[in-house]
Amino acid sequence: MKLLPRKIKKSIVLVLVCVCVFPPQVLAQLANGVTIDSRALSLGNAVVADRNPSLAAVYQNPALLTELEGRQFEVDNLILGLDLDATFIAPEEYELFGLQGTGFNTYDPSVPRDPVVGGDGLGESHTNKASVYLPGWGLQQIPWNGPALLPPQIGFSVKPPGSKFTFANKNYMAFGAVLFKEAEDPGIYLGKEAAIQRYTFFSPAVGYQISDEWSVGAGVQLSHQGFYIAQHNRAPNLLIAVTEILQDAFACEFDKPIGKRRDPLQPFLSMCQGNIGPWDDIGRIDMDMQETISPTYNMGVLWKPTDWFSWGATYMSEAEMNLKGQFLMDYTDEWTAFWQGFNASIIGAITAAILGLPRGVPREAGNMTMELTMPQKFSSGISMRLSPDYTLNLDATWTDWSQWDEFHFNFDRSLEMLTTARLLSGFVTATSLTLPVGLRDTWHYGIGLTRHVNSRLNVRFGLELRTSPVGKDVFGPVPLGDMKMFGTGFGYKWDKSTTVGASLFYMQSTDYIGSNTSCNLNCTNLTNVIYNPYAGLDVKFVSRIFGLGVQFRRTF
Repeated sequence: MKLLPRKIKKSIVLVLVCVCVFPPQVLAQLANGVTIDSRALSLGNAVVADRNPSLAAVYQNPALLTELEGRQFEVDNLILGLDLDATFIAPEEYELFGLQGTGFNTYDPSVPRDPVVGGDGLGESHTNKASVYLPGWGLQQIPWNGPALLPPQIGFSVKPPGSKFTFANKNYMAFGAVLFKEAEDPGIYLGKEAAIQRYTFFSPAVGYQISDEWSVGAGVQLSHQGFYIAQHNRAPNLLIAVTEILQDAFACEFDKPIGKRRDPLQPFLSMCQGNIGPWDDIGRIDMDMQETISPTYNMGVLWKPTDWFSWGATYMSEAEMNLKGQFLMDYTDEWTAFWQGFNASIIGAITAAILGLPRGVPREAGNMTMELTMPQKFSSGISMRLSPDYTLNLDATWTDWSQWDEFHFNFDRSLEMLTTARLLSGFVTATSLTLPVGLRDTWHYGIGLTRHVNSRLNVRFGLELRTSPVGKDVFGPVPLGDMKMFGTGFGYKWDKSTTVGASLFYMQSTDYIGSNTSCNLNCTNLTNVIYNPYAGLDVKFVSRIFGLGVQFRRTF
């Protein structure tokens, strides 16, 4: 084994110090790369040039498959946990369009004006319960709180004796962002149940060894894409605030003798048959869409000029999809009663006809579509044997997250929820909704160090710098900020044919979004009616993701 020259070692140390002390702004990658390979997690996902790959090389860099000799069989199991917290804080003099936000509702003194923060101005959301999207069954809740076991990821590779070709396949969870919240959680307006999940069930790949120094590889991935969101909605905007002001002015009260609320201006105008305001729940919308087969491809290259250095690079194509499915909008009784009463009055019926206001149906359902592109990405990295005892991996990955600039939802009919919103926003029509997401293209970096204890045992350490593509001005639909992922693990050669290993990883983000900072979360502008459920509030997010992986590989 040739050791690195002293000057090169000093240069490497200097580079590592600069990276750790002055970390570049890099992508949090949402849930990208977290559910694919437990071995890679222990190395900070810095494996593009690693010459001791797992069968996840079909995804990471198919050129690495040439490093797998004979016939290999691998099983990878991951236990994944999440812990998501949000604190909703009412700033001093919290109000919306002249309405005081804290204290108790004058319309119903037993109910806080803004139930998210209660009467004391502080509300807390917490979930550690996951869910999974099963093709053919839809979203399934995990029946317990805490970590969940992902489906086993199984792969195999074949390299015939004397052949320059290596063939392989593996199934894996390519992307997963899932959560579940209880009904009383104040965070349900950021998603009560959600799953944006991409599961690759078939990924045939081939590696070809051109020479002793160069290898190339390519693969095709066939994946299922699931997209499910169940979310409660409220509309803290000027139009709804004016309605509550009028209800307060009319002194709407429940009249026990007649069994309904008193309407002083009936039959000319009804404003009292249902209580609606900027902090009241409108209803719940469920959107369930999927694409059964979504193809992508990847290509890779590996260069190993010496026995102590290798360089690798890989490209993964984007996936353009037209997701199809169903939606259900279930309105609250108060919302339905208000609009039914309003339309039953003379002035209300005329106004509703002119402006296209809601009629007060209790629920709406139908078909919907959504165009979604999973972004392309490029990775490059090096692996260096610093000494007989240590190997260092460094990776850099670019991801085209700007593809997620906007989400476009198209419905097969006019929705009452949208007819009101379209009066104030250009992002809404009676049958479509555009949600600004505003993600940005970014790079992220991984560092992995392997300690070769002896010929049978390797101990691994990893750090991945993951800075969010989500700007503070669009924080909300994707509430994940800057993260650093720490990983560790080991690999042990049990016998001549069998290798076992285990890995642990942990990452956390903490983000504080001040009032009027993100117009996808807490702005108080007139036109913020699309996705702005916590208008006027300060919001603090703390997100933790952790896991344990076990890997078994055997030559057969």
